[in-house]
Amino acid sequence: MARRQVLLVEPDYKNKYPPMGLMKLATYYKKLGDSVRFFKGDLRDLAAALICEDLLAVLHGVKPDVLWEKYIPPLQQYIRFGKMAEIPDNPLFNDAFVMENIKLSRQKYKEKNYFENPRFDVVCITTLFTFYWNITIDTINFVKRLCKNPEKVFVGGIMASILPDVVERETGVRPYIGVLDRPGIYDAGNKLIIDTLPLDYSILDEIEYKYPTVDAYYGYMTRGCPNRCSFCAVPTLEPQFIKYIPIKRQIEETAARFGEQKDLLLLDNNVLYSSRFDQIIDEIKECGFAKGAAYLPPNQYEITIKNLRDGINDYAYIKKCVALYHDLLEKCKKWQDIYFELYNRITGANCYYDYTATSQAILALDGFIAPLYAQYVYKPRKRRRYVDFNQGVDARLIVKYPERMRKLSEICVRPLRIAFDSWALRDIYEKAVCIAVESEVKNLSNYLLYNSDGEYDTPVNLFYRMRLNVDLCEKLDVSIYSFPMKYHPINNPEYFRNRDYIGKHWNRKFIRAIQAVLNSTKGKIGRGKTFFAEAFGRDADEFQKILFMPEMFIIYRRRYDKGLMDRLKDEYTGHYADESDLTNEWWEKFRNLNEVQYKQAAKIISENNFTNEVISMVKSSAVKDVLSYYFINRGSSH
Repeated sequence: MARRQVLLVEPDYKNKYPPMGLMKLATYYKKLGDSVRFFKGDLRDLAAALICEDLLAVLHGVKPDVLWEKYIPPLQQYIRFGKMAEIPDNPLFNDAFVMENIKLSRQKYKEKNYFENPRFDVVCITTLFTFYWNITIDTINFVKRLCKNPEKVFVGGIMASILPDVVERETGVRPYIGVLDRPGIYDAGNKLIIDTLPLDYSILDEIEYKYPTVDAYYGYMTRGCPNRCSFCAVPTLEPQFIKYIPIKRQIEETAARFGEQKDLLLLDNNVLYSSRFDQIIDEIKECGFAKGAAYLPPNQYEITIKNLRDGINDYAYIKKCVALYHDLLEKCKKWQDIYFELYNRITGANCYYDYTATSQAILALDGFIAPLYAQYVYKPRKRRRYVDFNQGVDARLIVKYPERMRKLSEICVRPLRIAFDSWALRDIYEKAVCIAVESEVKNLSNYLLYNSDGEYDTPVNLFYRMRLNVDLCEKLDVSIYSFPMKYHPINNPEYFRNRDYIGKHWNRKFIRAIQAVLNSTKGKIGRGKTFFAEAFGRDADEFQKILFMPEMFIIYRRRYDKGLMDRLKDEYTGHYADESDLTNEWWEKFRNLNEVQYKQAAKIISENNFTNEVISMVKSSAVKDVLSYYFINRGSSH
């Protein structure tokens, strides 16, 4: 079989974790001898890059002795935007044939020639959440046209698995549903099971985007979940519960090729349910993640050189090596003799930029660079390792199987994530936390689902769940970080394009109030009763007051609430020069409305749509006065 050109694409949304599915696909296609390219970013940049690559091939044919790669940035800019100022003032570009082809490349870009002459044999696109609908659909519709064969355009992932019919209707591509856990899915007769392959970490160095969570092994040791909650996508993505998936070999292969990773991030949806739980924990310990485990970072330069020697993704490792050169140059600035010799050698080999460097030139520099990097940059220090079951564990199973919690404490789990999605589970949740603490697991975290249609999912019950965690921190002397998460239907066609869903007990103003508070707490709630009381209120009544409060009063509590500042004067020394008591002025007027006025004001406030048109329809002067506070913005006076 001829070597295929494979394009792997992740839409240009922000996400925390790298695309595991695409990383496995990279391993799969490379095992088959195919050429793999990963892209995440502005698709117009990809198009310009493809046109520029064709242009360089032509220019090398005309003047093979010129290092045309030096001009890649200005050429790509010209192709993309058509500005002649980007073309260097250089005799090379006075050549009529050269300029004719450069202008032709710009014309090809404008005419979208990259669609007319697609170069990829296979295109794979991953998808994430439904609220990234538009950017994901646009990405599929763009990159599918870069594939020679429409039948070799593959779409998978969460969004595609949840709404395959709608994705197909809007893109013409039928998505693959679930995980790639059978042989022959993409290539008939091939016996490789893609889901069991190790991840190709090298593709992450091909792109400019940097994932916030790196330096970890990613994987699963179980699949699926028996609970089948109505709000959850797992039954669709992983319909069968698999009680054990070995991970040791995957970790060993990853470490051998890409270096030891600090942490272990497992995306199991209900690991405590597995009857082979003890075996799972023992294997994690064998992989170097027993309680108290430490990690010594590997030498990234050595890994890069080794992979360049082995021909593992030259494009990625050339980029990475050039970045390491720049780190080394920065460290050597104090020693001018070393710095200038280093700089001259790197520039003399055309390795100062990744677009001019070659693997041969980098390898030729290794004898000189390696000892300098070891002396001036590689200063490893041991760091604590952590295991994170990122999808959380079930409080009910901790209570049912306390011995499994004790077994879990044998590894360096941090944080232990325990879901607390309903106030109805408060007794079980509290008992589960106590069992964890008794097992010497004292760094915990949880997700607090809100805005669903559940009977217990009311704003007040969210307050009680948040405050219980704060109380448990003090009572048990532990650390619990809570992350309230807004519920969003995963398969309702009315809402998958946006995040506008409002639960039965919620309204737009309450949702916005929670978000405003969380913006100031960076999305999480930790220990500290004083801080919690300031952010969410001392009790349920004060919490409800905050829900109705004008947004500026929530965001700038210490500026507009003199009563709050007086109460906290012993806790905080800072103050606002123009602090006022507008918050309590508004509150007095709001709560003194009569029943009819209150209902009218509450209805308008709940919609969180404060416009002059809305106010003009209000007849009551008292209601108008209350609503006027919602027009206050930062820096304005009432």
